[in-house]
Amino acid sequence: MPTLGFPDARRTVIETVRRLRRLPAAEDVALPDAAGRVLAEDIAADRDVPALSRSVRDGFAVRAADVPGRLRVAGEVRAGERFAGAVGPGEAVEIMTGAPVPAGADAIVMVEHTRREDGFVVTDRPADAGQFINPRGIEAVAGEIVLRAGAPLDYTRVALLAAFGRDCVSVYRRPRVAILPTGDEIVEVNETPADFQIRNSNAWSLAAQVSRAGGVPQVLPVARDTEAHTRELVARGLESDLLLLSGGVSAGKYDVVEPVLAGLGAEFYFDRVLIQPGQPLVFGRAGAAFFFGLPGNPSSTMVTFEIFARAALELLAGQEETPLPMPLARLTRDFRHRAGLTRFLPARLSEAGDEVTPVEWHGSGDVPALTRANAFLVADPDRPEYARGELIRVLLK
Repeated sequence: MPTLGFPDARRTVIETVRRLRRLPAAEDVALPDAAGRVLAEDIAADRDVPALSRSVRDGFAVRAADVPGRLRVAGEVRAGERFAGAVGPGEAVEIMTGAPVPAGADAIVMVEHTRREDGFVVTDRPADAGQFINPRGIEAVAGEIVLRAGAPLDYTRVALLAAFGRDCVSVYRRPRVAILPTGDEIVEVNETPADFQIRNSNAWSLAAQVSRAGGVPQVLPVARDTEAHTRELVARGLESDLLLLSGGVSAGKYDVVEPVLAGLGAEFYFDRVLIQPGQPLVFGRAGAAFFFGLPGNPSSTMVTFEIFARAALELLAGQEETPLPMPLARLTRDFRHRAGLTRFLPARLSEAGDEVTPVEWHGSGDVPALTRANAFLVADPDRPEYARGELIRVLLK
């Protein structure tokens, strides 16, 4: 199987899932329950927006040909009202932001550029026809598709649904995601571990990440380091839309995940990625289900989910696009790493989002350090040194 760099591995995941996925069934939900879901229908405007030409400034509705000049104030119109008359030669109507533009007017003069004089308004500014007016239908015309199926419904899109009268909308069913921790050293959260054991934190961090990404997590029992037990639980996990395995994908004597998957007829697309943490990462498909074999160290599990498995989950949820924003921020101190791998290292992004500081940590099992971070530095594989003040990519948590 190939070993891929970070961009190629992510591209492989996206292209493979998009090509082979089956879109989930649709269901109707009320508008209050639509946030975070993926739209399963196209949404058309039910009317022109705006329905009338409206002002985008507080000021005076005028005829552009009459200014500069001294105009008689013929009335006032606010948002939610309509002016009954029309603006004639030498006249102006005081208007508020969002109010319909009166008949006869073809420009708005901002109130800051006027002065009042005994029932008149004076401006020394010329105006172009259409100035500060949003004409009818400039945002959308009746029947226009304003939102396509496959769009995740964030708060702006919920606002759009409400604006076009959709109190119920069709969305895709959330994908079912099985989470299978592996390893004889793993004990459950409510157990007291021996000094050679660790509690099952990966399954629950993954469950939180799956829920945040729009999936429905199902945490399976810990698979012990035997092929028989692992095979039984992997088979159960493959009944879901996506299976996430944590641990058991390295080359150790008791790492049995890949042989078990192979025995179940799995097709593997890659089993190693040139990143840290997370090099031993497996991606494939068995039957109708996709799977990821994620490394067992906590930060490896978290990072590889965010940059690879999340993309697969979002596509399986019906999304058409699955971006991975990695904005730039300036380092607050010099930073060095070993070249050859793309590294995702815990860091603290400033409140303004413009500066980033590496967090001291002690390897990919250091969960307390991860909680002190709110982001990951993304260090390029061919650049071992960054100076203080230089820009570096950042992956948000």
